Amino acid sequence: MAQTVIEHVLSRLHDLGVRDVFGVPGDYAFPINDAVCSDSRLRWIGCCNELNAAYAADGYARIRGLAALNTTYGVGELSAINGIAGAYAEHLPIFHLVGMPASTVQGAHGLVHHTLGNGEFDLFHKMTEPVVCARAIMTPDNCIAETERLIAAALHHRRPVYMAFPFDYANLPVVASAPTAAVIPQTDQAALEAAVAAIADALNAAKSACILPGILIPRCGLGAEAIAVVEASGLPFAAMFMDKSALDETHPQYIGMYDGRLMNEEIRAFVEGCDCVLGIGAMLTDFSSGAFTARIDRLKSINIMHNSVRVGAALYQNVAMKDVLAALARKLTKKQVQGPKRHGLGEPVGQPNDKISVQYLYPRWEQMLKRGDILIAETGTTSMGMGFAQMPKGAVFHNQSLWGSIGWATPAAFGAALAAPERRTILITGEGSHQLTAQEVSQFHRFGLKPIIFLFNNDGYLIERLLCKDPDIYYNDLAKWHYHKLPEAMGCDGWFTARVTTCGELDAAIKQAVTGGTGAYVEVVADRYAASPLSQKLHDSIGTLYAA
Repeated sequence: MAQTVIEHVLSRLHDLGVRDVFGVPGDYAFPINDAVCSDSRLRWIGCCNELNAAYAADGYARIRGLAALNTTYGVGELSAINGIAGAYAEHLPIFHLVGMPASTVQGAHGLVHHTLGNGEFDLFHKMTEPVVCARAIMTPDNCIAETERLIAAALHHRRPVYMAFPFDYANLPVVASAPTAAVIPQTDQAALEAAVAAIADALNAAKSACILPGILIPRCGLGAEAIAVVEASGLPFAAMFMDKSALDETHPQYIGMYDGRLMNEEIRAFVEGCDCVLGIGAMLTDFSSGAFTARIDRLKSINIMHNSVRVGAALYQNVAMKDVLAALARKLTKKQVQGPKRHGLGEPVGQPNDKISVQYLYPRWEQMLKRGDILIAETGTTSMGMGFAQMPKGAVFHNQSLWGSIGWATPAAFGAALAAPERRTILITGEGSHQLTAQEVSQFHRFGLKPIIFLFNNDGYLIERLLCKDPDIYYNDLAKWHYHKLPEAMGCDGWFTARVTTCGELDAAIKQAVTGGTGAYVEVVADRYAASPLSQKLHDSIGTLYAA
């Protein structure tokens, strides 16, 4: 028998490597829900709400390269759209499968639930346009061609796509047709040769140079190709905040984090003093540029982006990053350029009975990191502290530094843990962010995962206290939860939980979390203004950051 519309789409997603579909069930989406549960190759991952499901898909895509999300029409998809927008900003392919009312209902302009009561059914489809790279309403006639078009778009742009299924169409058999080859932009060979020659000439002529590898490297799965360029060039490489762990931080040519004038002055002086700076998929965002304090001469810089290359003022279009890196590695002359010596956060400073300080906390967290770890850090003071930790070999650091949606980290860590259950997932989040999405902690235990979760409790929105005009203003206060009791209330039986207030208690809790063999949840209590160094310096850069 011919596959149904939804069966065909799910089969193609499985071909790409999707094994789990995140979502929340809903009546218009029942055909999709049922098809996922009926497919022995796929697993339905029911999340606590649609926004959490989108965040979880984001985390999954960071580890597996792509993800699938299913919501119902209107209320469900709009709850998820913030998470989809974040995936768009940070180049993560998510296939958003939306269940729509039946085509007959739409044709009759029926006044049905989950609508605005005006008989219009294309409104939410239109709303998605800015945050997806392609979209379609799936029908039996267009299913094969549109599926291939959307797959090609998602993989080429590394961004989400939107696929809507009218209720009555989802279970109809696809209309057989010859597969239509999706149009995938191809590298312009003349532009490629010119771009590679220009890059090589600039680097070979420079007396001093360095590389800034960016987030597009892991998003496009080009780590090996980028390392080949690094090693062929012999150049030191640093990382900006959004790009942390884009390449292995144990590599001998890695020198550390470059964050403009806010942190690591020795690295700043070296990078900005180079005759040429080669970016590979790096973007000078506000947080990556140290609140726009980075000063890299555009005429002395190069950036290899996803499908274009800029060398000084010259722009080369329609050249794929993969092709550029492969050709460039063969054309470079190896240099001997000595950069600053990298260093981590040092030894924890504090005595066992001391209150927990940032001088103890962040170095102690760094000490617990192991080879292959997945570290998810919520945007805010905690990620700004751990962003300067030295990651072990194969360990990765994930933070939503561009989109910066509060609450992202907890569900994203769940998605990441599902994507690679054989690896250790560590979540570090502040209590303000955690209050938005804490319910997803329950899902770790539900699916047999054993994360190590640190909840940093410093009595309110610390990053906002540092950035706003009046740090103690009321809107930065929070309800006071008993955080360490949440896992028990959420059914996480057998987990190790603790609330720690001293350096000695923190040390003991970390040792138990690492060796206990269960999920672990540790509430770390510190003073209200116990802020990591970068977040403290951002306070002094408010005018630059907000152009005030």
